[in-house]
Amino acid sequence: MAFHGKVALITGGGSGMGRLAARNLAAEGKDVAIFDISADGLAETATGHAGIHHWVVDITDGEAVSKAVAEVESTLGPIDRLYNCAAIMPFGKLLEQDAAVMKKMMDINYGGLVNITKAVLPGMIARGQGDFISFASMAGILPTMLTGGYSATKAAVAFFTEVLYHEHLNSGVRFACVCPPTTNTPLLEQGKATAWPKMLDQGTMLDPQDVLDAIDIHLEKGKFWVFPNRDSRIGALIRRFAPGLLWKQIHQVEGF
Repeated sequence: MAFHGKVALITGGGSGMGRLAARNLAAEGKDVAIFDISADGLAETATGHAGIHHWVVDITDGEAVSKAVAEVESTLGPIDRLYNCAAIMPFGKLLEQDAAVMKKMMDINYGGLVNITKAVLPGMIARGQGDFISFASMAGILPTMLTGGYSATKAAVAFFTEVLYHEHLNSGVRFACVCPPTTNTPLLEQGKATAWPKMLDQGTMLDPQDVLDAIDIHLEKGKFWVFPNRDSRIGALIRRFAPGLLWKQIHQVEGF
């Protein structure tokens, strides 16, 4: 494990990738604070893991986030690693998806990142150390039809984190922007319950542990972009060098 600190904070810790990351770190003897809107999800994550401490927090509420972060650091100590995993993922055609749903996605997926960054990163910068891990998505790198609202939020996460990294290159803080392809977490059910692009069935379903392992490997190597498998690395190259061919394939697969 590439995490040499003592205290980690994970948003979206009530399920999925956040839950797995929390349990992994707790098993290594770390103190882990988890934030989520779901009290039941938080309790389930923490059950049987003495090192996991949970706070019910609405990540879209900047004041509540700052207050909770202060409580974490008062209780556990300075935050050495942040995972921003909190997200929602309903799909649909852009003209058919409710505008309020798209705004809610942006408030959580991107606005939540802004709020947690403002609350946590200044302390890391002041101490000259820490790991700052943002979860974007290949959906924010490789757009496809039916994912437009979600993809926009993850593109925002990617750009925000990239600029943040370059603004603090010599701060001592390690930054990672994680871009997983389709990964086997409960978040997928939100997409499947709304609209499911055929393109998302084209690649290999990734295991969440593989994503978390890739993060540590990339942090140790000093790499900012985390593309966890071959498919994601190739996808990023295709998006950069052959976007027209990419869209041609998307239209063929989706059938419109």
